[in-house]
Amino acid sequence: MAGAAVTGGTTASHQSAASRPPAEASEPRGRASAVVRWFVAPVPRARLAVFRILLYAFLPLEILWIRASVVAHSYVPELYRPTWLARALHLPPLTPEVAIALRWGILALVVLAIAAVLAGRWQRTTGWLLAGAFWVWMLNSMGFGYVSHDHLAIMVAITVLPTAGRATLGDTRPSEAAGWALRSVQLAVVATYVGSAVLKILRAGSLWGWPTSAVFVWAITRRGSALIRWTLDYPWLLVIGQWGLFLLELASPVVLWLRGRWLYLMIGVFLFFHLMTYLSLGIHFLPTVVCWAAFLPLERLPFVRRFARR
Repeated sequence: MAGAAVTGGTTASHQSAASRPPAEASEPRGRASAVVRWFVAPVPRARLAVFRILLYAFLPLEILWIRASVVAHSYVPELYRPTWLARALHLPPLTPEVAIALRWGILALVVLAIAAVLAGRWQRTTGWLLAGAFWVWMLNSMGFGYVSHDHLAIMVAITVLPTAGRATLGDTRPSEAAGWALRSVQLAVVATYVGSAVLKILRAGSLWGWPTSAVFVWAITRRGSALIRWTLDYPWLLVIGQWGLFLLELASPVVLWLRGRWLYLMIGVFLFFHLMTYLSLGIHFLPTVVCWAAFLPLERLPFVRRFARR
């Protein structure tokens, strides 16, 4: 009896040990779970609510100024060359009547979507409707010969925001869904710069081809303002600037792990670069600039705190 007990205990012990996964097998799962936790790190729902209002309020500027050509394009449908996504969705060129109706529809949905955030209701419904209408607008806009990479982050943002559900300005509870949505926007912002750097390497055929080229000279000669034209007398300075921009784009992923002052400093560097590019060359990156707000603790803004105290 005792021997049987000992044998049985030994067998059970062996079975238990055999059923336990080895440490090496558990490590990948641990790393995977750490990545998942980072990707869905909860943030206050109020942060998502503020970002929604900011992004939705920016859309009228998009369709009335930045990508306002959709209505004009509708008069020349023979020039429409749809992107692969537009082809996959079988989106035809818009007629003038449809383009004008779509423009007014987006403006109306912007008002409804912002009102939904303030009221705390119908946020998914208005968000999805607005996202669908804006995608149609942008796919048509980029089907006429120019696909702007500065719209990557805003297209991701308009798509993922409705997935996070209800979020109000006064709700400071943490939410993984809100964290996932904002993290997706952050990754899209970073991908904009990294993708630009990679494309520079691929087009130049080497790591140093673009930074040592005369691309800044070409850009300044073609559209430079008085603020920047003096640099044409100092080509070495332009080469330094090209290296600086190239390395900044490659280093952009670091913002995903920065916190506090260092994060704000890095964001400030990128925003200053875009400001100077606009003043010097008339090139803005406003759709991406708006999406940089996804990195900020927007719930700390004074007007948001007043909502939280109510």
